[in-house]
Amino acid sequence: MTRMSLSVSRFKRIFGLFLVLAAILSAGPSMAEEKLPVLNVGYIFTTHHSPFIVAMAQNEEFKEFGVHLRPVVDKLKYELMDGDKPLALFNIIVNKSGSETTTMFAQGNMDIALASGTAIMAGIDQGTPMKMLCPTHVDGMGLVFPPQSTLKGWDQVAEYIRASEQPVKIGYHSPTSAPRIIIEGALQKAGLKVTQDATAQDADVLLVDLKSTSNFIPALTSGQVDAWVGPAPHPEVSELKKVGHIALDLRDLPPAGAWHNFPCCVMAARDAVIAEHPEVLRKTVELLTKSGEWCNEHKAEEGGILAGWTGSPAEAVQKSTIVYTTDPSENWMLGQGTYLDILNSMNKFRGELKGKSLAEVKDKLFDFSFLSKN
Repeated sequence: MTRMSLSVSRFKRIFGLFLVLAAILSAGPSMAEEKLPVLNVGYIFTTHHSPFIVAMAQNEEFKEFGVHLRPVVDKLKYELMDGDKPLALFNIIVNKSGSETTTMFAQGNMDIALASGTAIMAGIDQGTPMKMLCPTHVDGMGLVFPPQSTLKGWDQVAEYIRASEQPVKIGYHSPTSAPRIIIEGALQKAGLKVTQDATAQDADVLLVDLKSTSNFIPALTSGQVDAWVGPAPHPEVSELKKVGHIALDLRDLPPAGAWHNFPCCVMAARDAVIAEHPEVLRKTVELLTKSGEWCNEHKAEEGGILAGWTGSPAEAVQKSTIVYTTDPSENWMLGQGTYLDILNSMNKFRGELKGKSLAEVKDKLFDFSFLSKN
């Protein structure tokens, strides 16, 4: 073999090795990305989930928080970033309801999600291995009368109820919703007789299941109900559209202070995700905390973002009394106990929560270890 052919052969080998090395180096980042945990994360089109929606919308604008979401596919895929380091790839799922969310958890198709605490309780009762990690918000619920009403505050509402010759019909959208549970509890504590039996004419208040928030306005307009209780932004939207009048914020019901910081929506995760990806959850809770604080301080900007993302009127979002927080305060925990007791009294539980007190199942329901200690 000539020297020329040896040189050509050696060159080919070296060039081949170079190509292999180049391929490995170029594959490095994508291979690293493939090692990121890929998690399905769910939320619902509601102002109750504003902190997560705003975190997606603001994405790298929140980089100064130290944790943010980097868009991969807008509204569909985001990387959870700890500074410049990706921790996980989130596949975003829009759920229609809390029950749909818990069904997906049970099927193993949901890893992290925002949903009502009562829906998560129901899933845990049915044996789905998951836990609530933190609240997403408190408050932001109202009692709405027709637009011509001049009632304002508890004293006037109570006087109106006591003076009525017929039971005052108050609608709600779900039997396990926070507004329904608060209004029934407060009315009973005030000494008023509450019923769901339309034939009980000796009652002070008849609670009416309207099945959906979409029925609030039609039910009030048609006279099916005299008033309704609902979560933000529905009370504010009704006033904005001049089809309702907010008589009071449910946090102001008696006894004073009892309904402050009452729970509604939470962030939850599967037990397997809690065990396998604690740092991802810690940073997700941190992001939710910081985004919630931003929303509380920037109501106008939040309103604009929600209007573009969910269609909620910006002005209604801005006027809402909802408070975003991830703090499971003492009142919040008392509220969870109230939920548990009422759902048990309604025979909603058949499994692990049936007949249990909050103290007995606290560790089964909650894992607050990802909250900042600061």
